[in-house]
Amino acid sequence: MPLSYPAGTLAEHRACRSGAVVFDVSHLGTVRVQGADAFARLQGALSNDLGRIGPGRAQYTHLLDEADASVLDDIIVWWIDDECFDVMPNASNTAGVLAALGTGRDTTADRAVLAVQGPAARAGLASVCRDAAGVRRFAVARFRWRGADCVAAGTGYTGEDGVECAVPAEQAPAFWQALLDAGVEPAGLGARDTLRLEAGFPLHGHELGPGITPLQAGLGWVVGWDKSEFRGRAPLVAERDRGVSRLLRGVAVQGRRPPRHGAAVRVGRGPADDDEAGAAGVVTSGNFSPTLGHGIAMAFLPPDVADGTPVLVDARGALLPGRVVPLPFVPRP
Repeated sequence: MPLSYPAGTLAEHRACRSGAVVFDVSHLGTVRVQGADAFARLQGALSNDLGRIGPGRAQYTHLLDEADASVLDDIIVWWIDDECFDVMPNASNTAGVLAALGTGRDTTADRAVLAVQGPAARAGLASVCRDAAGVRRFAVARFRWRGADCVAAGTGYTGEDGVECAVPAEQAPAFWQALLDAGVEPAGLGARDTLRLEAGFPLHGHELGPGITPLQAGLGWVVGWDKSEFRGRAPLVAERDRGVSRLLRGVAVQGRRPPRHGAAVRVGRGPADDDEAGAAGVVTSGNFSPTLGHGIAMAFLPPDVADGTPVLVDARGALLPGRVVPLPFVPRP
């Protein structure tokens, strides 16, 4: 998937917010876990509680480091049927997830994943495959297209409604073209990033990764606290009991200039904020928001900083005035 197609990132972003786009997200990994013990293996390895859902549903979850509970990867699990799960890690982490699970088969090369997203996504997809378009939000279902076995899930990474379709690799170019012929516009990595940032979704390597726990990222709901055991549970419970030292927050800045990853965030707007001693946090992701018309960022800040607090973000020497705001920046429709 390119950064953008000829229309450009801004046009692709706006098309997703107002119509329908398709992303080729085949770079994501897929580990198929099957068998009578599949549920137990996943339940003991991943942070969320699969017992909250059932076959035909999807769940967002984390794989944690056993030593410090940092997020090794964030994952979507598609529970296809009683003894069949597709575990969807970030591509570069697939081998590590497979090793941590101790079971499963890497099927990444066998399929493509096409994410149809936007308020008109289901209408566009319905003209290609009505069964796929009918899959509800966070539901999972098998479907057939031109004789091929496929899987659809009501998931996505944009904050808009949509469906992700796993299609056999040899059928993917025709499926992609059928979507374009139906009026669905192609979109690239640039729009995917601005869309997920507006939606307040974390990106592994930025808001999640080494040294970052689910609690610091504000994702305690991804933890099945009542499960008897899972990887990283003990250090995560210890952090929960003592309290986090930092918390992921939203920051909105004035003007179109975007904050960038790694920029220092200084709480307040006094003279002391002009030196390094004023730095209180750091930007994890930042960009221009096409929907809001100004710069936005996610940043780790002290946990006691309240919404509405004024901040200054260091943009290569220029201090961008802004304020702390709740996530998401653009609420889900």
